[in-house]
This record gives sequence, C-alpha cells and structure tokens, in this order.
Amino acid sequence: MNSTDDMSAEELPPGYPRDWEADVVLRDGSVAQVRPIRPDDVDLLKEFHERQSDESIYLRFFAPLKHLSDREATRFANVDYIERVALIVEAGGRMVGVARYDRLSGPDGPKAEVAFNIADDFQGRGVGSVLLEHLAAIGAEAGVQEFTADVLPQNHKMMGVFTDAGFAVQRRFDDGVMALSFRIEPTEQSKAVRVAREQRAEARSMRSLLAPSSIAVVGVGARPTGLGRGVFEHLQAGGFTGALYAVNRNVHHEIRDVTVHPSVRDLPGPVELVVIAVPAAEVMQVVHDCAEHDVKALVVISAGFAEAGPEGAQLQDELVRTARRHGMRVAGPNSFGLINTRDDVRMNATLAPEMPGNGSFGLFAQSGALGIAVLDFAERRGLGLTDFVSTGNRADVSGNDVMQGWMDDPSTEAVGLYLESMGNPRKFSRIARRLSLQKPVIVVKSGVSSYGVPPGHRVRPTHTSPEAFKSMLRQAGVIRVENLHQMFDVAQLVVNQPIPSGPRVAIVGNSDALGALTADNAISWGLQIAHGPVNLPAECTPEQLETALEAAFADPDVDSVVTALMQPIIIQGIGLATALAKVSARHEKPCLTTFLGISGVSDALSAPDPRTQVERFVPSYAVPEDGVRALAAATRYGEWRATDRGAPVLPDGIDRAAAEQLVDRVLEASPDGRPLTPSEVQQLLAAYGIEVWPHTSVRSADEAVQVADRLGYPVVVKSVSPLVRTQPVTAVRVDLTNAEAVRDAYRTLDERLAPLHANRLVVQRMAVPGIPCVVATGEDPLFGPVVRFSLAGAPTEVMGDVAYRIPPLTAVDVSDLINSVRAAPLLHGRGGGLAVDRTALEDVVARISVLAEHLPDIASLELNPVNTHAGGLEVLGAAVTVAPPVLRTDSGRRSLPKTDA
Repeated sequence: MNSTDDMSAEELPPGYPRDWEADVVLRDGSVAQVRPIRPDDVDLLKEFHERQSDESIYLRFFAPLKHLSDREATRFANVDYIERVALIVEAGGRMVGVARYDRLSGPDGPKAEVAFNIADDFQGRGVGSVLLEHLAAIGAEAGVQEFTADVLPQNHKMMGVFTDAGFAVQRRFDDGVMALSFRIEPTEQSKAVRVAREQRAEARSMRSLLAPSSIAVVGVGARPTGLGRGVFEHLQAGGFTGALYAVNRNVHHEIRDVTVHPSVRDLPGPVELVVIAVPAAEVMQVVHDCAEHDVKALVVISAGFAEAGPEGAQLQDELVRTARRHGMRVAGPNSFGLINTRDDVRMNATLAPEMPGNGSFGLFAQSGALGIAVLDFAERRGLGLTDFVSTGNRADVSGNDVMQGWMDDPSTEAVGLYLESMGNPRKFSRIARRLSLQKPVIVVKSGVSSYGVPPGHRVRPTHTSPEAFKSMLRQAGVIRVENLHQMFDVAQLVVNQPIPSGPRVAIVGNSDALGALTADNAISWGLQIAHGPVNLPAECTPEQLETALEAAFADPDVDSVVTALMQPIIIQGIGLATALAKVSARHEKPCLTTFLGISGVSDALSAPDPRTQVERFVPSYAVPEDGVRALAAATRYGEWRATDRGAPVLPDGIDRAAAEQLVDRVLEASPDGRPLTPSEVQQLLAAYGIEVWPHTSVRSADEAVQVADRLGYPVVVKSVSPLVRTQPVTAVRVDLTNAEAVRDAYRTLDERLAPLHANRLVVQRMAVPGIPCVVATGEDPLFGPVVRFSLAGAPTEVMGDVAYRIPPLTAVDVSDLINSVRAAPLLHGRGGGLAVDRTALEDVVARISVLAEHLPDIASLELNPVNTHAGGLEVLGAAVTVAPPVLRTDSGRRSLPKTDA
C-alpha cells in the first residue's frame, strides 16, 4: 500500500485535499498520520474492521457486523471531500482510526452527521480527539455549523470525546440511542482544550528524548576520535542511569569491555532513544532498524543532509517521513546532541566531553558550533542546567517542542533559546506566551531575514519589517537579548533572584564615581532611582554595608537593590560579599552586585534563606552596566507578567460569513486575486462593523463641483495616489464651503500633481479636524497576519514610526500597539490639543485584528487616514487586496510541520 507521499497527483482522486494531511502527536507522545480517505483504501478499511472487537463493531454500527463487504467498504472509501468527508489515522504503518461526516442537506448544508471508529489497542491515546479536532476545522472552513451524532448510551468513551473537546453538547435520548448535537465554531473553551492537549502530547514526546530509560548509540567504532565512540563514552562518563548499548555493523568485538552489537534489531532489550552517528548514506537503514525495534525517538548527529544541498534535503525529508510513520520524533540531523543533568537521568549524549553542573536553567540551541559556545558560557558563569538541546537542522523537533516539555517541568525555572531561524513564529508566540507566564524565556535571535538562515534550515520568506519579530517577542513576554553574553547576564539574575516587582532601584556602594555611573546606567535603561546612591566609605566594614543594605531593602519604595563595590584587599572583599549574601537572603527583593577590581568572592555570595534554608546566590557582574541591563530586562518581564493580558478581543456586530462570501466571490472570478473595488471594500469592512466614508473620483473642476453640491458643504478635495505620501507637496484642500473654492482647489491640485502622475483626485465630505492615523494589516508567509499602526504622514512615511502586533490580540495588546509608536503622545493631547477618543480607536484596531485573523485571503488592508479626535473617529480612506492564501504555519488543528514546508 503506497503512502500519499509516494503517489503522483494523477494517481490521487479528483479534489483530493492534500492540505488535510498532517502528522500529529498522540497523547502518549508517539507520532501518527491523519489523511483524507482514498478509493484505494478499501482493503485497508476491511483489514481494520477485521481487527476490531465485537464490542467496538457494535458500538459503531449498532449491529454485530462481523465483516465489511466490498460494497460497504467501497462506499465508505469513496467520498467527494465536500458533502461527504472522511479521515483516517495511520500509526506504525497500519490504520488505527477513521472518522467521517456526511452533510444532511446537500453540499451546502449547515449540519453534518459524524461517526468515529478507533482501533481497540489505540483507544485512550487521543486518536478520537485528534480526528474530531481535524473534522471540525475542515467542516467549519466549508461552512458546516453543527455536528450531530447518534451514540449508544454505553459508549461512554465516544461521548467523552465530544464533551471533553470543549463544545457545548446537547443530548437527547431517543429510541434507545443518545442523539448528540453541538456547534463546531471554535470557542475559547474548545481552543483552550486543543492547546492543552497539544502541550501535553508534545511534552510527552520530549520525554523520550530528554529522559529516556535506555539509549543505543549507532556508530561506536574502534577509532577513539569517532563521533559515535565519543558520544558513547560521554554517556558512560556522565553516569547515564539507564540501559546503554553500543551498535556498529562493522565491529564484531568488544570495545573497552563493552559489547558492540551489529544492529539495533539485535539489541537484547527495548530501546527508547537511539543516537545515530554514521555517514548520511547509512542513516536510513538505521532508521528502518529502529522502526522494527519500536524505538521512540532519534538523535541524528550525522551531517550531510539539507545543509549539504538538494540531494541531502531529499534524504532529510525521507528521514523525517519514515521516522514519523513509525511513531518516532527526530532531533537533527546535524545535531550536537542532548543533555539532561538530573540525578535520575545523567545523560550527556553530545559531542562535549564534560557534562555541565545540575541547575535550573534549560538551554536550547540549534547548531553544533553554538552548542559548544552555549555550554562554555554556562560553565564559565557557573550556571547549572537542567537540559541542553541541540536540534541541528530542526527537521522535526524544534524549540517549540522543547518549550512544551519545559512548560510543566518544575526543575526548569528559566529558559534560554539561541535561535538561528524560526519556522513557525505563530506557534512560537503562542507557546512562549504561555511559558512566559510561568517562567522567564530569554531569546537570542539576530533577525528573521533569509540572509541569516543557516544552510539546512527551511524558513518561509517574510515580507514584513524586522520590527514585527521584535514586537512578537514583546507581545509574548519574551526577554530578547543581543548575544550569549547578555543571555547569561539575565539568566544569572532570574534564576538566582526573585523577579522585580517594579522599576524602583536602590543603589549602595563605596565609591561616589561608581555609584553615579550605576545610577546613570539605571536611568538610561528606564529604571528609577528610589534610594541613594548611598556612598559608604571606601574602607567600609561588613557591618556598615549590612546596615546600609537593610535600610535599602526595608524601604517600601524600593523594588530592587544594586550594589557596586570597590575594595583593594581580597580579605575585606570576601567579608563584604558574605554580608551582602546574608542580607539579600533575608529579603524577597532581587539583588545584584559588582565587585570592581576584586576576584575570588563568588563563593561568598551564596547564603541560605533563613525561612527555607534554600541557598540564595547574589549574581555578580564584571561591570555595573551588565548588571543594570539585566535588571532592566527582568523588570520589564516582571511588569509584563504582572499585567492581566486578558482574552482575545471579539467586538460585537461581526458578520464573518458575509465577509467570507464576498472574498470567495472575488477569488472565484479572479483566482489570482485583485484589489477590491470601493464598493467591495465598504461591504467587507461593514461586515466587521467599520464604516468607510465614501469618496467620489472626479476628472474635472466642473465634476468636482457637481459632487460637492450633491454631498453638501463643506467638502475636501484630495489626491488618493500613493505617490503623494512621500512627496513634499500639498495633496489635500480642506474646509471648502462653496463651489468656487472647490473649483479652485481642483485646478490647483491638478496643476501641482499632474507632473508627478499623482492627480487622482476625489471629493469627500469634510470631517472634524483631528489626528490622522493608519491602521493596516497584511498576510505574511512566515508570520501570518500582521497588524500595523502609526500616525499618518511623516511619522509613517519618513520616520518609519510604525508599531506591529501578531493576532489574535487582547485588549492589552491593542492598547500597547497604539502606545508603542513614538508619536503616541500626540493622541493624548501633547502639544495643547485635546486627547482623541481612545475607545473608538482601539475598537477599530480590534476589529481589523479579528478580520485579519479570520480571513487569510486578505493580502493587504489599509485604513488611511483614520481621522481621530475627541468626539470619535472617521475612516476616510481604505484599500484592500485579496489573494489566494498560503496555508498558515499554525492552523486551527494540531499538526507537526510538513517535511516539505
């Protein structure tokens, strides 16, 4: 039986929806495949039915149907993917579940009847939940509004699949059957259920990588410098607590008293994780051997895949597809390896000979070179780790998966990620936001352009500004830093000290110059000096320092304490460090220090908390600037976490169906897309509760007067050409109160703008004078919808003062978006004017964000200008272009990235 990947387009049935194909992670962490059913699945359906128990058959068909006839199997396998839809799930090369819906009133019917059948040995592993989730998303996209199902009362598992999904299920008992019905439009509860299930499943899949009970290393040769030999010896030296096996098909003797097995298939016991360190050409045979031995996860150290060129990319795709078909996750290829420092695991499956110390900081890096640098930084800083993960080309496992695993790991208190590329920013933002609410997430990422993408990393192109990526991180509460040095500066603070509750800082030291420098740095980073700088004598004693520190910590106006000390005598320096550590451990406010010119005091900066007896360490920085910058980053994070982010906005009066029908009509007539007409723009925006003031194009002064007479005075004559935005010419005449003024305005503008070919003039009613703004959105291949806000004119066109956010937005996100432009004070009355109606402006931004999230066909949309004033606002101009959408990287159904994405 060929998989869909092996079939050409000509072999697939008409209308076969490849976009419905997905690799998914099940509840137990294994991988399965969801795909639409095909006519050639008849034998597969019959074989599946034969394996089912009598009870499962009865619960599905309400009768003891022993065998599925050819006629019945053929009818089930042949669907039109519109009126009749069916999905199957395959795992380990066999079918383990099937689900279908049949519309009740023809191809456009709003109701559909659903039915499920799950293999007996896969019940309880989340197959039914995945199928329901995918069927509901497919149905909703096709206009289905409600699912119905007839279930026998004793079929508690299937009723649980429906009710546990977060839908509002209605029940009615009729003639011995429980009739269920529920609307399938996603609700906040159903979305939360989907996200929670995804997190649990992906976290479980990470356990086989990060906490395996047994490991085999393939490629353990006689050469001491070989990669496989090195990884195996590092696992031995690190004290791996599980079963450890060596494999090499070319070695048939012992290496250092270790038996080397010829193949994974020949291992004497089960293996959860296999580390592959053989030439790329030999990797696939090892993967097939692992599939036969029921291995759960792979780490591929081997290079020579997508980073090596097109042939390597094809081999990489084959590797991932084969692994997923057999339920395995893959870290790599071209991975540096994995580390788990916990005492119950002790795994150093990397190329690094020394395992870092145990701690509470989780680290993720993609490439091997950066893996070496990251581990070196951690060791030199004395920062203990829980895990270190390198995913190389991240063909399967990515930083998103690892964050899911860290989310409910109590031993990991903070997370650091060095990202060379990002394949799914939407999912990253969603996961990082949830993780940041629990623990700090620190990210090093230089940019998102294709120029910085390492070979072998597949990244969709992006057309948006790098500022959009920065905004996405801020929106998710992520602490973004510029380099590894800054990452560990922040990590030292957030791992060892409480998160700051505010920006107010106390400064204590024994040098006037050092105190002033520290204060200047604090102010430059947006912190407030609330206490000090307190300047003690240069030869201050530990007792004097302790007294000053107690006063600083006790000050109710202080959120954090910074000390900056100079001491020429090492013995005195150790005494000061000891006093600082003892005082800091007694208080729940963060503290950091700089001992300028003094070394050897690190051990003295640790003291037990007298309440819990847990050691508290005061991080020390080489210069005050480093410490203050880290404190500012931690403070911003603390403020973000303390702010209630709220729920995604959903304004009243939205008719999504009407907007979708309009867009569908346009794309049906213009498959490549096109700009909408002014009338279509008005209809689209009206469906989302936004009124656009009409304007009328005119081609002569007389025509302009006729339009003005019809609209009523006063009016405006203006150019709608995009060229005038950056030209130093007046392109608008306002407050025209009579025909002669309109005639003169038209002639003057036409004369000035004709040489620029920008004399596209319109007449419009005169609005109340206000502050013009721009609210826009566009569908980006990498990020999906990106909402933009700015003040119209020079702030946007000349200064580039534009703010970005990634939907869905909460009310807090909407407010932050508007406030984050540098020109925002003008909206609040700066310069003597009245503050604009923020409620009205936020409502428009919210509506555009929801429209962008709902309609991926909107290639670009711009409201310009949005005239804001104290009494409300008017949308005076709007332009929309629709185009066939690119499938978003984070759709409404659980799915691993496609191997060809």
